[in-house]
Amino acid sequence: MKLTLNTIQNAMGAVGFLGDAGDVIPTGVQTDSRVLKKGELFFCISGERFDGHNFARLAVEHGACAVVAERPPFSMDEMCSMECEEGGVPLLMVRNSVHALGRLAAYHRQQTSATVVGVTGTAGKTTVKEVLAQVLSVRGETARNHLNLNNQIGLPVSMLAATGEERFWVMEAGISEPHDMDELASVLRPDLAIVLNVGSGHTQGLGDKGVAYYKARMLNYIAKGGVGLVSGDYPDLVREARRNFREVRLFSVKDPEATYFAEYAGPESETHGRYKVRLEGRDFEIVAPFRGAFAAENVVAVAAAAYILGLKSEEIIKGFADARLPEKRFCCQQRGNWLVIDDSYNANPLSSARMLETASEMAGGRPLMLVMGEMRELGGEAVSAHVQLGKNMAEAAPEAVFWVGGHAEEVRRGLAEAGWSGEMQIVQTPEDFVNRFKDTGLRAGLVLFKGSRGNKLERLVEAFCVEPCKLEEGDAV
Repeated sequence: MKLTLNTIQNAMGAVGFLGDAGDVIPTGVQTDSRVLKKGELFFCISGERFDGHNFARLAVEHGACAVVAERPPFSMDEMCSMECEEGGVPLLMVRNSVHALGRLAAYHRQQTSATVVGVTGTAGKTTVKEVLAQVLSVRGETARNHLNLNNQIGLPVSMLAATGEERFWVMEAGISEPHDMDELASVLRPDLAIVLNVGSGHTQGLGDKGVAYYKARMLNYIAKGGVGLVSGDYPDLVREARRNFREVRLFSVKDPEATYFAEYAGPESETHGRYKVRLEGRDFEIVAPFRGAFAAENVVAVAAAAYILGLKSEEIIKGFADARLPEKRFCCQQRGNWLVIDDSYNANPLSSARMLETASEMAGGRPLMLVMGEMRELGGEAVSAHVQLGKNMAEAAPEAVFWVGGHAEEVRRGLAEAGWSGEMQIVQTPEDFVNRFKDTGLRAGLVLFKGSRGNKLERLVEAFCVEPCKLEEGDAV
């Protein structure tokens, strides 16, 4: 973002006196006073747990160039103290800080020369966003949102972090409420909108119109002359997509006759897979930083998007070869005699089923241990979804199963109905998990960690990654 405070004030419709500071160009935008850097513009956001207005003074002390607020964030004493300081710090008043942040990001998007890509879907959207950004980087500088900062705060902040002079922007949009996509997509206005898939995820707040309805709404906000790229493997998604946007292009992992198609061709290494790709009649093979049939959907979405944006097959192959996955998403590491798959960042029925299938394939006859957590925000679908999850876990034929969080009984029921005869162990803490793991007697194999973010499975991952080495040292003695 290279906008002056004068321009920012006008873009937001803010009220305030800038004086000599009107020509100042903020070094960035920040909503967290703890990490604010000197010269950044601070937005006071009122959240469920914290109110940014209470930290405005701290932001000023850290060097904020100006403050955006819904109400006066300073006491009279603080105001007097700040007025005595050289130059002072401008205060810009708005009705709603989140909406003002969105308006500013929308203005910045209008000014950029970058080609803007929007990514949404139920499972894999962060992975697709990350890999696509790295593939497009072969052609030119590419900006993207950090990890999954994809809501009404994270998306605008990510957009404003870009200079506007990049060749591409790749931005992810995540939704959990009916109005979310309209608010996000109206800010992003993508030139290319990708709807990766649809399944049960965040259904608790989406009402009865269905996930496909709300995901497809991104297509309503495609910029003039833009393209909609949608999976053709979900009939309800295709129906909703064509209702929202006339020129929809479809990709598939089921229909070899689709314009854009990919299929899994087998493992390349312990952590990489080979995929056959066909794009508008052109066939080639790529090596991607993940394995399994489930990831063919990610591969074809990325490859098709890059191809539509003008990249050649050689560039796409190189981009995939150099790509790295974000943390806690199919993060594979060898720890002692164990191959650890850390996919603990999030979980829903679709992503969990796919990861279980992949873990089973990768185990290749080695003992498989599952450390799974509750899938949250599923509303009325939670009970049936967790029973099905138990059945999917049983099909993977694990040697041991550990569970964190709610719906344990439903998972246990699914395991039993699918014929798994082992004991599912409920764990609460990393220490509890490690002790119970020792009791299994397992000393080698593959372990999958998968669950919703609120389960904090990363604590168990960290504890486990230390333990195998200790066990090996003990065995050597």
